[in-house]
Amino acid sequence: MGRAEARPGQTEVTKQTLLDLGASDRQAEALLSAMAVSSSPHEVGAVWRRVSAELLEPDQPLELHRAVHAHVFRSWSEERDGPVPAWIPVPASIPDSNIGRLMGRLGIGSYQQLHRWSVQHRSAFWTEMVERLGIVFASEPTAAVASQNEVEDPRWLPGARLNIVDSCFRAEGDAPAVVHQQEGGAPEVVSYRALAVLSNRVANGVKSFGFAAGDAVAVDMTMNLQSIAIYLGIIKAGCTVVSIADSFAPGEIATRLRIGRAKAIFTQDFVVRGGKKLPMYEKVVAADAPRAVVLAAGDELGVALRDGDLSWADFLGGTESFASVICDPHDATNVLFSSGTTGDPKAIPWTHVTPIKAAADAHLHHDIGPGDVVAWPTNLGWMMGPWLIYASLINRATIALFDGSPIGAGFGRFVESAGVTMLGVVPSLVKSWRNSGCLRGCDWTKIKAFSSTGECSNADDMFFLMSRAKYRPVIEYCGGTEIGGGYMTGTLVQPAAPATFSTPALGLDTIVLNEDGEPDDNGELYLIPPSIGLSTTLLNRDHHEVYFAGTPRGPGGEVLRRHGDQLERLPGGYYRAHGRIDDTMNLGGIKVSSAEIERALKNIEGVDEVAAVADPPPGGGPGRLVVYAVLKEGVERAPGDLLAPMQTLIRADLNPLFKIHDVVIVPSLPRTASNKIMRRRLRADYTPGTSPQRSR
Repeated sequence: MGRAEARPGQTEVTKQTLLDLGASDRQAEALLSAMAVSSSPHEVGAVWRRVSAELLEPDQPLELHRAVHAHVFRSWSEERDGPVPAWIPVPASIPDSNIGRLMGRLGIGSYQQLHRWSVQHRSAFWTEMVERLGIVFASEPTAAVASQNEVEDPRWLPGARLNIVDSCFRAEGDAPAVVHQQEGGAPEVVSYRALAVLSNRVANGVKSFGFAAGDAVAVDMTMNLQSIAIYLGIIKAGCTVVSIADSFAPGEIATRLRIGRAKAIFTQDFVVRGGKKLPMYEKVVAADAPRAVVLAAGDELGVALRDGDLSWADFLGGTESFASVICDPHDATNVLFSSGTTGDPKAIPWTHVTPIKAAADAHLHHDIGPGDVVAWPTNLGWMMGPWLIYASLINRATIALFDGSPIGAGFGRFVESAGVTMLGVVPSLVKSWRNSGCLRGCDWTKIKAFSSTGECSNADDMFFLMSRAKYRPVIEYCGGTEIGGGYMTGTLVQPAAPATFSTPALGLDTIVLNEDGEPDDNGELYLIPPSIGLSTTLLNRDHHEVYFAGTPRGPGGEVLRRHGDQLERLPGGYYRAHGRIDDTMNLGGIKVSSAEIERALKNIEGVDEVAAVADPPPGGGPGRLVVYAVLKEGVERAPGDLLAPMQTLIRADLNPLFKIHDVVIVPSLPRTASNKIMRRRLRADYTPGTSPQRSR
């Protein structure tokens, strides 16, 4: 999600400037020659396409790239035209994109007209997408939606019977379904036929376990070939996956098992990262998990199993065929979790309909289709794990999986060797790549698009990312587990400006309202339902209270759905995200509530109360966790004395990926008249490095 920083002040360059920034003599001459043209919008785009694709090299200093970009766009007015693009589509390529083909079939002349049609004729749009995606039905639906007037609980695909997994195997059997690599190993390719067989064996094993349709089975694993087959096999058997991230501590695992009512769990003995074995089965046992199927990180299991638990080899039967259990479209397939502002995480069921939203976003906004190779470092515990499965397989593309840390050169080389064409990221990962220089020498020119989600993006980091593939676009993609995909995104038929969005998602409309409930260019983002993908139930909350209660009406009397993000509309039709407007935050691409952080820190010695907020860094980018602490009366402690024990508690009770950026000691916390902590004021008042009562 994008918050852009200002363009560099350097807009005029000379040959000496280019030489000083790292260009060769010949390259400097070629750059100056290419840039010595008129600066009309059409010519500027053509000049930048040539310069970025032919004359700039990924491993050259980013300062050189930035100077050339600023010079090419020296006449650009951000006040008039919006943020400066770093990628502009070739007009002739638009008809060959998935969006272009849809526009051609419908006889629609512009993207803006297409989006307007998609939200004014939602039933027709989703009927079109179901057909384009080739969704497989045992019984065909009588319509896309029973009634568009029922916005809180619409009944999609009335009369249909299906199992969404069947739609994942329409590609030719010999086509590559997964290319995967263990950290330190070599890539291996698995065909659609082989993946189908493995998922069938899982489904047979689930049935042999004695589970019936509707039973819940948890998965707490890394994202690898086996976890994908397990995920598909559980759903094929008519059961429901309870998704748990592999980084969670035992208490968080236990919470999700309890809420999801899981009757069994798939897990691993260890996770291997950087040659180190990190215990996983041990955490599952500590969570008092139900019966487990345990996979080995190496050739053999490295742990002794509890009575009743099974190894992967003992679980996996030999029967290679399985007839999918046919379900109602609204039967649950997956329980995913998203932090609320208090208490347990929200448990959000995905149904057999939800994947259609994920696959449609991939097809249209990410232009994914047969022949594409899609990589996204993620996990089944987060929505982008299931999204990756459906986005790739329903569109007959290939999933690229690296079972290892994505922050090093090994991942960069895997992206190259696997031939990845669409690479998904979280912004903090891009910042890590940029700071370490680990991608130097990697050839990413097969990539045709990036996508970024989970956190606010930093424009300079996204410019760097685009430069790694000779300037391919970053599709900023903002959505949520309860959406099944994105509400704000980009396309391959519109220019891409780093860290900004160019459009609401097709089939879904939005509105930005200020604190008075009036349309504005900067304020809280609301969704205008209905849309395939939007949740209609929660397992442990009142769905109406969470998303609809107390929301204002739209200008035309529309029912609005709460989401909780702050968005700004920019000139030129772009949008910029400013993070959460409620008391949740995104840390390392993981959504967590302030309440969860504060609950984990409640027993710090000498501390009376704490408040956690996410501070957006200067220039934009992922939020940084700042903890405010009020000491007990008579206690004197320095912030530096608090940071280590606080970090230890968060690592043990929540997630080791959550890093504290700063601790600030204050005499009291600001509160409302009803005694609620005013975290917005804490975020607004936070100024790094100005108070002696802090630890950095």
